Amino acid sequence: MMLKVSLPVDKGNAAIKDGSLVTKIQSILADLKPEAAYFTEFDGKRTGLIFFDMTDTSEMPAVAEPWFLAFDASVEIKAVMNRDDLAKARPGIERAVESFG
Repeated sequence: MMLKVSLPVDKGNAAIKDGSLVTKIQSILADLKPEAAYFTEFDGKRTGLIFFDMTDTSEMPAVAEPWFLAFDASVEIKAVMNRDDLAKARPGIERAVESFG
């Protein structure tokens, strides 16, 4: 899964000024245990792109709520594939091409 987290500028600024930004992010990531996490600017906001495994959709609140509560963040969760997943998907792609292509 890919989690896109965007922090409102005012909340991010406040967390930087009070020294809590990095500590809060590290705490959230420690619980999530992501495969990878990248941080950038997106649409003028501090944004994280975080890749992690989710085995059940009931885990969504545990993934999103810390960001909502800590930063009033915008959160998007998307299904993504790695190279191995894409290789496993090949038969389904080929069937779709045969049926609809």
